[in-house]
Amino acid sequence: MKRVLIFLTVVVLGFSLVALVMAEEKVAAKGAKPSGIKEKTIKMTATVQAIDLEKRVVTLKGQKGNVFDLKVGEEAKNLPQVKVGDLVKVQYYESLAFEVTKPGQAGGAGAAAAVASAKPGEKPAGIATGQVTVTATIEAIDAKKKRVTLKGPEGKTQEIKVKDPKNLKNVKVGDQVVLTYTEALAVSVEPAKKK
Repeated sequence: MKRVLIFLTVVVLGFSLVALVMAEEKVAAKGAKPSGIKEKTIKMTATVQAIDLEKRVVTLKGQKGNVFDLKVGEEAKNLPQVKVGDLVKVQYYESLAFEVTKPGQAGGAGAAAAVASAKPGEKPAGIATGQVTVTATIEAIDAKKKRVTLKGPEGKTQEIKVKDPKNLKNVKVGDQVVLTYTEALAVSVEPAKKK
C-alpha cells in the first residue's frame, strides 16, 4: 500500500517545518554555521473497517478509535486480498534537517522517491520513501526578536523563529540554508483477529 507522499509540498514552501527543526538545533561550535535535525517515528496498528476496491480506498480504525481512509495506489497489486477485520501495521518516519552554509556553497533543489510493494500472491505490504532538498537564502536577521527571514527558490519568503540566539552569531544575510525533508511509510497487513 502506498500513501501519497506529501514531501513535494516542501518544495513549494518548505519553511513551515523549519520551525520544528529550529527548536531542536544545537548551539554551533565557535565560528561554525549552525545545523540541526528534528525526526520522529510513529508506529500504529489499525483494523480494516471497509474496503472499496473500485476507488481503492481502505477505511481503517486506529487503536484510539479514530477512523480514517487510506487511498491505496495502483502499486498495491494485492489489495483484493485485504479483508474487513485484518490488522494493518503502519510505521511512519519523517525528519527535517537544516544546515547553514556560506553563499554559493549550497546546491539547488532536488527530490527522490521510491516505492516497493509485495509481489502478486504475497501477503499485502509495501514501503514508500521520499526526500526533498531545498536551498533558501537568508534575507534578514532580527537578533532581538530571534527571527530570520528566508527566501525560497521560488521567491517566497518566510520568517522563522530561532530557539537559541547564539546560533545567529555566525549567520549573515546572504547565507544559505539547506533544508532536507525525508519521509518513509511502511505498511503490512496481518490476518484478521480470531474471535
